[in-house]
Amino acid sequence: MTAVSHKSARMFGAVVALCLMAHPIAAQSPTTRIVSTANAFLTTLDAQQKSAVQFAWNDEQQRARWSSFPVQMSRRAGPRLHDLGATQQSAAMQLVSTALSRRGFEKVQEIMEGDEVLKANERNNPLFGKDLYFISILGTPSVTAPWMLQFGGHHLALNVTVVGEQGVLTPSLTAAQPALYTVNGKSVRPLGQENDTAFALLAALDASQRSRAILNFRVADLVLGPSQDGKKIVPEGVKASTMNAPQRTMLLDLISAWTGIVHEAAAEARLAEIKVTLDDTWFAWSGATSVEPGHNGTSYPCCVNSASASSRSARWAKDF
Repeated sequence: MTAVSHKSARMFGAVVALCLMAHPIAAQSPTTRIVSTANAFLTTLDAQQKSAVQFAWNDEQQRARWSSFPVQMSRRAGPRLHDLGATQQSAAMQLVSTALSRRGFEKVQEIMEGDEVLKANERNNPLFGKDLYFISILGTPSVTAPWMLQFGGHHLALNVTVVGEQGVLTPSLTAAQPALYTVNGKSVRPLGQENDTAFALLAALDASQRSRAILNFRVADLVLGPSQDGKKIVPEGVKASTMNAPQRTMLLDLISAWTGIVHEAAAEARLAEIKVTLDDTWFAWSGATSVEPGHNGTSYPCCVNSASASSRSARWAKDF
């Protein structure tokens, strides 16, 4: 074997060794990564903080104690980011990031940053700010037993239930105020994707579909929200079974703005379930029918499970 061949063999061996060293990390399942980051976060806390963060899996009061209202208007439990040190905050946000998709976490960051902009616009109003978001865990982080991560504050409520390799993001609420703001010269629209996709779908409907989709009354508040767990709505609007292929694709794109918040593996599984029963999904509309990027998107858009898993109603609710 030549000197070049010996060198190539050594390089190849080094690459193989590096790949073998990296493989255990790359092979981790999403649930394993989430559990690992959850435990890493918990290890940064002292006993008192850990007691404030963790709740029993069957704690029904804490399970229902979620809200999108400002913290002074709706009581939460668990520490605020403000109550944590820099290392603890970083570990908390790493946990949230691992439980969500890349775009989902970006959306969370944009909503929180928007609340900081709102705070500045409201003369440092103590109702708002990105340090007023709460984190809590129900149950013990596990790759097999069920447990839940709760994270939220003003205009944001995430409840991520993890059961083995399954991940469910419900109930959840994403909203934004302001709808459009600028950071470092960059325009940010936290709900731009769902806003624009919804308007595009509305514009793609024919006259008959559009007349059924647009409600004959104005939705003046959340269709469903905090303290309304377990309630159902009556489907109305235009049914997906009456849509053509391009319209159905747009509807799925709209739905994915919510299903895609959770980490990719869980999001793909949830969207696959929805595709199976897409015919039984409804699309209804209330509010402005033309796009205004600086105004639309401050709304509370919501995709809601109604009477059954196969009977869903998507609504675009309330512009502020």
